[in-house]
Amino acid sequence: MAVYVYHAVGADGRKVTAELEAGSRREVFRQLDQQRLQPVAVELKQGSASAAQLGQPSARAAADDGLVLRRAQIILFTEELSDLLEAGLQLEPALQTMERRSELGGLKQLVLVLREKVVRGVSFSAALRTSSRSFGELYCNLVAAGELSGSLPNILRRQARYLQTLDELQNKVIQSLIYPSFIFGSAALLMVIFMTYLVPQLTKLLAETGKSMPLATRLLVGFSELAGHYGWLVLAAAAVAGLLFGLHIHRPEGRLWWDRQKLTLPLIGAVIAARFYAQFSQTLANLVGNGIPLLNALKLLQFAIPNAYLQALFVRITAVVGEGGSFSRALKNTGHFPPLFVDMVAIGEQTGDMAAALEKVAARYERELTVRIQRLTALIQPVIIVVMALLVGVVAYAMISGIFQTISGLRIR
Repeated sequence: MAVYVYHAVGADGRKVTAELEAGSRREVFRQLDQQRLQPVAVELKQGSASAAQLGQPSARAAADDGLVLRRAQIILFTEELSDLLEAGLQLEPALQTMERRSELGGLKQLVLVLREKVVRGVSFSAALRTSSRSFGELYCNLVAAGELSGSLPNILRRQARYLQTLDELQNKVIQSLIYPSFIFGSAALLMVIFMTYLVPQLTKLLAETGKSMPLATRLLVGFSELAGHYGWLVLAAAAVAGLLFGLHIHRPEGRLWWDRQKLTLPLIGAVIAARFYAQFSQTLANLVGNGIPLLNALKLLQFAIPNAYLQALFVRITAVVGEGGSFSRALKNTGHFPPLFVDMVAIGEQTGDMAAALEKVAARYERELTVRIQRLTALIQPVIIVVMALLVGVVAYAMISGIFQTISGLRIR
């Protein structure tokens, strides 16, 4: 038997953190479901025997945990299931209907596994967690919130829209980077040719004339010699620095620092913040609008926030609200949330319609997110092209000035 540490939310909204001895993660979820606890996170306690050492999980369970889905498959699964649930089917019949859909392809195996677990009485969110690691904590926690609030179809529809927007954003960024990447690659190849072949030839030619080289050419030759002698050292130092940075940000304190710094990055930080405000407001509005008390909704969502810094802020905010404090004042006291966000939450508290206020906040930041993404993608191409053009232009100028100097020396002779 292994010892697992779990975070869960009770039916009354209380947050529970404890240890549980079980033979597998599946057994943990089953016991929590029997105790009417909604799991938020389940981790194997350090020093405890691993599942592989215990040999408890069956081959089917191991296969379930190994199911890997692409984002397009997750979007398709979410859209199909939300359509069936909105049409009036219950969860188990909806999954059974999806089993018979030949166009779902590889998703049929996932649907079969999910249906078997749901039939055995496992909650849908717990079934998702144990069936595929492709469903992240945010996705599973939102499904858990939808189960508690009775708004699972709406939650799935919003999640599908969010994943589709994210996929479109990534595709847009990739498409906008294709041409600049070609320019960057061509310029980099040209720079390598300059530094490894043309510059040494130019240096030899200038040395034969006996004339001094122009300043730009001397700097270029010096950089070429430096790169030739110490380039490997620079690359090794960069690799070591990257490795140390990666190790640092994987530690809790390092991840907290890095997630905070990402919010302050030029252009990118504003996009990350706007996406968080839009998604969090929309999700919280949906939960509150479906009858879940604000404190319970915050407890469900705080562990689903992917940014460690924002998650720490919301742990503090949830604690303040749990002690009877005002949600808007708790947001304001963090010093991080914009005045519009805080003011709209305060209006929702005054009018008693928090869901409507949060819906307005979400709509505002969705528009802002769209504008910021358009600006970012429109700026990427010209910036890369201008930077590479300047670099190639400087190198070309240094070489041409040296060549003219050489020609001048030859004419004098």
